[in-house]
Amino acid sequence: MRALLTLFGAVALTGCAGIIPPGSGPPVSAPPSGSPIAQPSPSISPAAPAPTSALMAGVREGPYVSGLGYSQQDAEAALRSFIATCPSLLKREDISGLTRPSDWEQACEAAPRNPGTADTFFAAYFETAIVGSGEAFATGYFEPEILGSRTRRPGYDVPVYRMPPDLERAWPDDVPPSERDGRPPLGRTDASGNHVPYYERSEIEAGALAGRDLEIAWAADPIEFFFLQIQGSGLLRLPDGSLMRIGYAGQNGREYVGIGRVMRERGLIGDGPGQYAGSMQGIVQYLRDNPQDGADLMRLNKSWIFFRELNTDGPLGSLGVPVRRESSVAVDPRFVPYGAPVWLDLDRDVADGLWIAQDTGGAIKGANRFDTFWGNGGDAREIAGGMSGRGQALILLPRGTLKRLRSRSDQQ
Repeated sequence: MRALLTLFGAVALTGCAGIIPPGSGPPVSAPPSGSPIAQPSPSISPAAPAPTSALMAGVREGPYVSGLGYSQQDAEAALRSFIATCPSLLKREDISGLTRPSDWEQACEAAPRNPGTADTFFAAYFETAIVGSGEAFATGYFEPEILGSRTRRPGYDVPVYRMPPDLERAWPDDVPPSERDGRPPLGRTDASGNHVPYYERSEIEAGALAGRDLEIAWAADPIEFFFLQIQGSGLLRLPDGSLMRIGYAGQNGREYVGIGRVMRERGLIGDGPGQYAGSMQGIVQYLRDNPQDGADLMRLNKSWIFFRELNTDGPLGSLGVPVRRESSVAVDPRFVPYGAPVWLDLDRDVADGLWIAQDTGGAIKGANRFDTFWGNGGDAREIAGGMSGRGQALILLPRGTLKRLRSRSDQQ
């Protein structure tokens, strides 16, 4: 999917059959000490750059998985998502520095043949870790459904573009070789042969990509399509009543601006008299009541999302597997391994429980920052649009991972 973006910039499946047979799986470890495994970097201070990995933020042991108190239904949904993620876990590099592909082998091998209760599976094969302070902030996203058409027709005038062939990564000529570190920026080659930033939202809306046969569909409502772009995936309800699922194919490389934050700073939304509600519903209502100012606000978000048609039973996350309601969560992979189970205990009880890290997003940055997925439909929109939860987060890692990390830390 996108990598997915949260709304303000900031659902459960039936489970696998199963119980782990008595006596199978790794033995229960001694009670966790809570002592640091990876100390925060000594360079971290109020004036220092923010940590860029889980190990830099600091890691310590958390409580037993068996004491977390999740429901069987919650565990079954998480297990189904975990199984779908295992092929990627076994070959993908973990940029958080917490795990290696081999760490996941035992849990991934056991998961599909688990002949009993899913909650026993997680307790047997995982231990918990606290990254940084463990103080979590979670928002929500969903799969919107809007009106659309495969062809342009009256009332359907908003283009849904596929990836343009001239969008590429390259170093601008004015960036010296000594400064060319990491991935080159996205952009395009102009008429003079220079690599320049790609067209931003206002330029695309003005027709920068028109006439190039890039349209895969047409949306009816520019505001609804704007929020579908923020979600990174969605359903188009076609004129004949059928559905077309579209998913993230790429992004123009331009700056993402959360208009909710801008509107709050300008006093347009909030709890005061005359203000619109600070929820997605309130933001949409303001945009409809103030069409010109609303269009200008949306153009502050220079990011534009390109799409492709999907033939899956759910929107795709960053790992290329469908994300699932109430069991998939977007994370910053520098702090949470893709595919890892995550335990959230928030002041929004609806989001408490087990989630699987299957996605990421431009606004999901830093340790203990999460974006919970709520599926599609009216209730999904309402829950995700109002989701802003704070509390505690635990990362579930394969048993033995913390011991290995501590051993490595002791040797340094």
